Amino acid sequence: MTHYYPDGAAPVVMHTVARIERQLPVEGEVLVRVGSRVEPDDIVLRAQYPLDPQIINIARDLGVLPTQVYSKMKKEEGNKVAKGEVLARAGLIAGSTVVAPVAGTITTIDRSTGYVTLTPNALPIELKAQVRGIVMEVPDSRTVIIETPASYVQGIFGLGGERFGVLRLLVTDPKEQVDISSIDARSAYAILIGGASITAAALRRAIDEQVRGVIVGGIEEHELRDFLGDDGFDAWRTGYNTWRLPAPPYNRDPGLTLMITEGFGVQPMNEALFKVLASYDQQEALIEGVTQLRSPQRRPRVVIPLSRVRNIEQAAVVKASLAVGSPARIVAGPHRGTVGTVRSFPALPQLLPSGVRSHVVEITLSDGKQTLLPAAALEPLSP
Repeated sequence: MTHYYPDGAAPVVMHTVARIERQLPVEGEVLVRVGSRVEPDDIVLRAQYPLDPQIINIARDLGVLPTQVYSKMKKEEGNKVAKGEVLARAGLIAGSTVVAPVAGTITTIDRSTGYVTLTPNALPIELKAQVRGIVMEVPDSRTVIIETPASYVQGIFGLGGERFGVLRLLVTDPKEQVDISSIDARSAYAILIGGASITAAALRRAIDEQVRGVIVGGIEEHELRDFLGDDGFDAWRTGYNTWRLPAPPYNRDPGLTLMITEGFGVQPMNEALFKVLASYDQQEALIEGVTQLRSPQRRPRVVIPLSRVRNIEQAAVVKASLAVGSPARIVAGPHRGTVGTVRSFPALPQLLPSGVRSHVVEITLSDGKQTLLPAAALEPLSP
């Protein structure tokens, strides 16, 4: 799923328009029309995904010559077989047998090599809308684009696919860590809003309770390793500032979607994000954990459809930018994660602690102190 937002959109935006793309990996069947209203559980696309053929060495498995394989076959080319069904047998009754590893169709029987090619049945794929909205475009037989009035919050790191659930607030303070005892049967099918961190044990409890997603400020690296079961994987850290998840097949879906808003370690969620999420407690939301640092960049996010906005035209398209008096989130340096207010834009370049002279923005922190930061270290927040 891809989410489109206006250029310059902030990581926290209230009352905007989200364009959500649902796309199949192959050509398929579109089940909705432009202008249709859809609900989260409505199926909008359907396809049959072809699987790779499986080549079975019948001669080796039966212990016979390749030229003898055809006479031992119990099925012919073009026959459909069920998983576990006998393909070939060496003897009449008690001889060695070869069974189909998957359900499919026998496409070739090679008499010279003794190999049989079995093409598995196509995998049926159905994509749900995942949000409540209106179908605005159907560009091809793979894609549906849905628009919905929404508020959204972006994180900086996440994992897991897209999931739909009801937001549930677990803490009252963004500095609190998630207590495992607070995750119970009431959390089923919910997207949990936590505070500063969460443990691997709490994440496993969340999966047991059928939680759809978890949003927290941070997580200890060793807890994430423990949760994913990849403690022994050596390539997690490849050098300074190059932390990465293991490559496939190690990055399997964990069973829920996790979104981190601040960074690794115990990191209190910044108050602006926490207040936005808390204000939508008990409302439906879509969470996506996919994180991609290379171009095109993708950040994990939570999209909260606005049920009170009747028409998409009523939702404002928000373009956030740095301006005097506007709130901004600091994303680098010692004050990373805190929210301040833009005080001024000094006309002349300033010398930064790193020794670099650059144009900067003067920020007033929550404690009243001022600091100078390059614009690249700031994210504008929706007012």
